[in-house]
Amino acid sequence: MTSHHDDKRWVVVAGALIIQISLGAVYIWSVFQTPLLAQFPSWSETQITLPAQLVIAVFAFAVILGGRIQDRLGPRLVGTLGGLILGLGLMLASLTDQFSDGTALAWLVGTYAVLGGIGIGMAYVCPVATCVKWYPDKRGLITGLAVAGFGAGAFFFAPLARALIGGGDYELFGIALFPLPQAGVFDTFLVLGVIFLTAVVLGAQLLRNPPEGYCPAGWTSPATASGFGTATGTRTGFGTGTSASAGISTMSNSGTSTSSRHTGLHPNQVDFTPGQMLRTSTFWLLWLTYLAGSTAGLMVIMKAAPIWEAFSLSAITERPVPYEQFASIASAAAMAVAVLALFNAAGRILWGRVSDSLGRKSTLILMFLLCGLVLFGLDWMRSYPLYLLGVSLIALCFGGFLALYPAITADYFGTRHIGVNYGLLFTSYGIGGLLGPFLAAVLLKTTEGIDYLALDANGTLTTGLFQLGDYDTAFLAAGLLCLAAAALSLGLRAPVASEVGEYNNISPEMA
Repeated sequence: MTSHHDDKRWVVVAGALIIQISLGAVYIWSVFQTPLLAQFPSWSETQITLPAQLVIAVFAFAVILGGRIQDRLGPRLVGTLGGLILGLGLMLASLTDQFSDGTALAWLVGTYAVLGGIGIGMAYVCPVATCVKWYPDKRGLITGLAVAGFGAGAFFFAPLARALIGGGDYELFGIALFPLPQAGVFDTFLVLGVIFLTAVVLGAQLLRNPPEGYCPAGWTSPATASGFGTATGTRTGFGTGTSASAGISTMSNSGTSTSSRHTGLHPNQVDFTPGQMLRTSTFWLLWLTYLAGSTAGLMVIMKAAPIWEAFSLSAITERPVPYEQFASIASAAAMAVAVLALFNAAGRILWGRVSDSLGRKSTLILMFLLCGLVLFGLDWMRSYPLYLLGVSLIALCFGGFLALYPAITADYFGTRHIGVNYGLLFTSYGIGGLLGPFLAAVLLKTTEGIDYLALDANGTLTTGLFQLGDYDTAFLAAGLLCLAAAALSLGLRAPVASEVGEYNNISPEMA
């Protein structure tokens, strides 16, 4: 089915971008880290990292729930529900200052990380799953676009959060655009919660699945073009089921089933159920490499601000660090988060497009090699331009991972169960969200505490303590993970039917 539906595809992309820009603010946690430590000085580096770790992990596992529901009920309802839960979580996080240090951490984890993560996960899967169905002809590019907003969100919201927390101008690239009142760290959660709830719910109203059998005008699926199937053939159950809805299905021009055991898989030819996908070695190889890329990328992205603050403060000898100087460093740190967000977003589009031409496997290997080499040299990039270059290249590769793995899932395992299937693969991202910031905190070598002057929520000049540390060991560990993932990616191949069982109801001559 083609016709007039083609001109409605970009409306779905617009809704996807609105949602993803809001959800992408999950990457701005590092802007909150130092102000929160000033409010709760008893929190350790590991404790202040905990909400950042758990929001990513909960988000990733919530994608499975959201994917399963949206596969049945459609993306609009699930996206709306996700926006409501996310907004509620951030609004409740604004009450963290009402509790003692220990209880406050638990409250922040429960609201920001758990509720916020569930909302993000449910809303995130809807644009991705919907867009790959509308764009089988540009799957790499369109999944890149669909998640580009998620990477770009921090570009807009990191400077907003910094300005609201400390007061001052909303700045992009050092250009003051408009003044903002000082809200303090906790009311900033409230403001962001209202913004995200509104934007995600509105964006969700633009999402809808294509009609059954939809095919873009002028496009022929690779399976059809190569003679392996057409959209008008008869579907046959595979593995545990006896119908298309119960298992992987194949189609033939003659209306009878064809086996893919000897030919391998072609995009859009078969649809693996989640259980069948989990029984393939390809899935677990993808899972391991995605874990490595997520761990390395999130280690830097979720710590970008304090890493720059550590680099800068280590070169200052005056104690306490003057207010103006520390404010300038904090502003530059927030700007680094914003800049890497742009590259995070650009990587999703760039690498997605490259993979459509170069191939998914070759593109993955290239990204892992580039990311690993930059991580090996990041500790020497201590001037601001070099630091921006380093974290931007890492973000560029990280964004590519978020674009390629949904496309690979659709290529290898089909689109019928894409919501749940990609959700299962996306759990590796969640584990990476736990490991990346955790490794950065655990491998951090604390060298000294540095006093600095900053304004509190009442505008009073107070003294804070910054724990200066060395991240070199963490960078090296992340770089090695990337090189290992590049080596593992050499073994990637499309799954074959023999990995998960034989066809049911298949004619003897095809068995």
